[in-house]
Amino acid sequence: MKPEEQSGTALYWMDTGELEDEISFSKYYKTMSRERQRKVDSCIFGKDKRLSLGAGILMDRGLSAYGMREREAVVSYGENGKPYLPRYPHIHFNLSHSGGKVLAVFAEVETGCDIEQIQKADMTLAKRFFTRKEYDFIAGQEGSGRQDEAFFRLWTLKESFLKAVGAGLMLPLDAFEMTIEPEGKIAVCRKSDEARALGPGEFEFREYRLEEYCAAVCFWKQAVKIQDTGG
Repeated sequence: MKPEEQSGTALYWMDTGELEDEISFSKYYKTMSRERQRKVDSCIFGKDKRLSLGAGILMDRGLSAYGMREREAVVSYGENGKPYLPRYPHIHFNLSHSGGKVLAVFAEVETGCDIEQIQKADMTLAKRFFTRKEYDFIAGQEGSGRQDEAFFRLWTLKESFLKAVGAGLMLPLDAFEMTIEPEGKIAVCRKSDEARALGPGEFEFREYRLEEYCAAVCFWKQAVKIQDTGG
């Protein structure tokens, strides 16, 4: 379990291979909330059980910085499935897992994260669901290995954005466009009325490469509208 902490944010990731040991798995399982235990029990395969338990472990680790434990937290879910803490609206978090790794982010603003194990780029999917510029960015990379990485960089960035704004699968992937500049600067352009209607604010993205995994985190710094009272 590895943390990365910056001002107002904390990122944790874990390789669930350490949970393959039954004693270790049982030790962590017993510390989890009943809700997390039910999620773990509902998984059919051992790999998925470890990923679910890993998500609970990182949730517990993140909440410990606020003096809480996962088993004490009340978690609710937004209209499109985004989890939040109704009793602690100032604490924002998000979870993701892929392959054998789990990722969690905690922040003072709305946030979303995504981690994906790099595999062969699905160019048919990219052409169908990504914007033309995003597809061209992937196709323009030299060599299949760089195309694979470009595909999953864009995928994790787009997923982190969707999760930060709480849109889930309700917002089409081509309703907004990710741009990765040569120097690494990342920007998002909301291309549809539906995307623009999400609300004002700035988006900050961070990328991570964890072995054969791509990961991205999005922070939504929402603008506060000040009403003119005419005083």
